[in-house]
Amino acid sequence: MSEQTKETLPLRGIDHVEFYVGNAKQAAHFYKTAFGFQSLAYAGPETGVRDRASYVLQQKKVTFIFTSPLHEDHPISDHIKKHGDGVRTIAFEVEDAAHSWQETTSRGATSFQEPTTQKDENGTVVVSGIHTYGDTIHLFVDRNHYDGPFLPGYEAWSSHYNPEPTGLIYVDHCVGNVGWGQMNTWCEFYRNVMGFDQLISFDDKDISTEFTALMSKVMTSSNQKVKFPINEPAKGKKKSQIEEYIEFYNGAGVQHVAIGTGDILTTVTQLRDRGVEFLYVPGTYYDDLIDRVGEIEEELQQIRELGILVDRDEDGYLLQIFTKPVQDRPTVFFEIIQRKGARSFGKGNFKALFESIEREQERRGNL
Repeated sequence: MSEQTKETLPLRGIDHVEFYVGNAKQAAHFYKTAFGFQSLAYAGPETGVRDRASYVLQQKKVTFIFTSPLHEDHPISDHIKKHGDGVRTIAFEVEDAAHSWQETTSRGATSFQEPTTQKDENGTVVVSGIHTYGDTIHLFVDRNHYDGPFLPGYEAWSSHYNPEPTGLIYVDHCVGNVGWGQMNTWCEFYRNVMGFDQLISFDDKDISTEFTALMSKVMTSSNQKVKFPINEPAKGKKKSQIEEYIEFYNGAGVQHVAIGTGDILTTVTQLRDRGVEFLYVPGTYYDDLIDRVGEIEEELQQIRELGILVDRDEDGYLLQIFTKPVQDRPTVFFEIIQRKGARSFGKGNFKALFESIEREQERRGNL
């Protein structure tokens, strides 16, 4: 990639992730209680927004919005009817939202929102947006001249109920599931439209079990602050997790959001104690763990008890664990990850992880 291309779309990182959900008030309560997010801002009828209610939660650098429509004929109602609760928006913080929109649309992106200036007593924010896979959108947010709680139209949201944080720090990556033969199309979208590079690639020999398989490529911004793995199904004996997701989500979308922590043992212990359910990993996974990944600082017994997976690459090792879906449709889930030098995505854990997912699929009758 040329130096000029790298400079045309500088992304400071993920500004926020917005979920469209059936009941935003209750979803916000769940993410505060279970994941330790803190109240940040609110928009709704009380703030002059007549068609929806949005609750903004934050934990360190992770900002989530949960939005519900207030009327049945609202487009958000259509989104929820089709997809269930799911990610609608992955927003980037940028230096210049107008420039970001111009660059991406000139390279072939479909516009979602032309650059729009939003104002209130706290300053101005410029927001623009483009479409990506499925009904997912990307927003470009320029908040250089704004010091309000979140965005114009939102007011600060303080709450008497504020459970302690659980140690979540930043969004490590967001994974997209797309249909058969669509992975390369969307990887080229991120390469050509967004100026991303391919960080790593996995085929069905890397990501397969006795029954199912998938393929994946990881696309990253030039500064590696934004990383997007893109998955598509691969042929197997039974229905893969990607096919199950697409069937229940009714199309392509965000499969999971990976959130980084500095102490995965403490974070997972707290999440589990608060009711977050994780995929089961059989004890045999740990029998030869040290032989496979080498010495690690954490106690093996505690890792085994929590069901945490470990993998190593040439730069170090990582620890990761995956929740079960956080809604009744088997779609969106979360990954908790701690990197100790490793820049990869746990290739050595794929077989164990996917066998765990298959066990859940079989219980649902969807394998």
